[in-house]
Amino acid sequence: MPVYRVPSPSLTAITRTVTVAAGRFASGHLGELTAIVPFELVDAVVAETKTVQQRLRDLPSRVGVYFLLAMCLFPEVGYRLVWNKLTAGLSGIPVAFPTAKALRDLRRRLGVAALRALFDVLAGPLAQLGTPGVRFGPYRTVSFDGCSSIRVPDSERNRSWLGRTAHHGYPTVELMTLVETGTRALIGAVFGPTAEGETSYAGRLLHLLGPDMLVLWDKGFDGNDFLAAVTATRAQVLGRLRNNRRTPVLARLADGSYLSVLGTVKVRVIDAQITVTCADSTVFTSSYRLVTTLTDARRYPATALTGLYHQRWEHESAYYALRHTITGGRLLRSGDPVGIEQEMWSLLTLYQVLRTVMVDAAESVSGTDRTAAGSPSPSRPPVTKSSRPPTSSPRPPSRSVSSDAGYWQPCFRRGDSG
Repeated sequence: MPVYRVPSPSLTAITRTVTVAAGRFASGHLGELTAIVPFELVDAVVAETKTVQQRLRDLPSRVGVYFLLAMCLFPEVGYRLVWNKLTAGLSGIPVAFPTAKALRDLRRRLGVAALRALFDVLAGPLAQLGTPGVRFGPYRTVSFDGCSSIRVPDSERNRSWLGRTAHHGYPTVELMTLVETGTRALIGAVFGPTAEGETSYAGRLLHLLGPDMLVLWDKGFDGNDFLAAVTATRAQVLGRLRNNRRTPVLARLADGSYLSVLGTVKVRVIDAQITVTCADSTVFTSSYRLVTTLTDARRYPATALTGLYHQRWEHESAYYALRHTITGGRLLRSGDPVGIEQEMWSLLTLYQVLRTVMVDAAESVSGTDRTAAGSPSPSRPPVTKSSRPPTSSPRPPSRSVSSDAGYWQPCFRRGDSG
């Protein structure tokens, strides 16, 4: 039985670098948003979704998109203070001073479609082909996982849509995402009531898989039908089996793993003893049964796959950022399903924008493992550095327009058609 020892965690200089980069959003430099979400993109999204305002307004639809992103960035304050933060850097430019009601009306007029379309445009892997720390051999490592702890206000309309949960009084949204583990970027997302179940939601994201991907998942996704559906995309699989799964032993292999079959899919099973050593020298040991479609034991030895599996926990760090780092553990604002949908797509879009900034910052530090790009969290396991050589051509830094007030002026000019 392979034994894999996880080293204790260590901080890197890139953590401080990306914290400063992401922090610029929260300190009044919201012009940074336009480096990733330019006006032209927002205009195209609102035009495509037919949500352009129908008459001259102080608050055009374009402004509504940026307001919603800022609303998720500053969850601790009300609409008026969010607006003040959004416009704080626009000294010398005449801007509107809307009431809270006007900003609520702006949300209703904009609706859900524009924010969902914006997320669809921005979602996807962020790692370049030669980026270290994001691949296992020829495969990009990605993962499925669900989150059922995003709480919403306990209104009648929210309860009628989401129902109640047994462990606390607030309704919760079930979020399912496909994440690139090396950068924690969102490749796709769906959400809704928790009653539907994780596997059902994950099935809606299968079209995003491809033959260059290795999918990691926790136990609970190992149903025969779901495994067959994933392998039909030609993606490879490395996941954890539930303890009650019985797997026939077809052939024993030299590394201690064995060939088996789940449903109609030929697989390889690895029984591993996992030992985790924390920074305070606390040691945890557990037995894991892993299943993979990478059946060549000489090319993909059991010890390497067992070591790779801990990258799945990068997905938990992505959820920690959504629930705690960005929202501060607060409830979402909206008291009705349409508002919740709009707010969720805004939050997911903002998360992807922040990850893009972090990856850009990490690319500027040669040889940095992209999984190190982000603030550490209690749910994040230690990271094993990649042995792949650093890329020789890092991504150029994003354009910054935070000090260019004139660039923002068209967005806030009265009667602008965007």
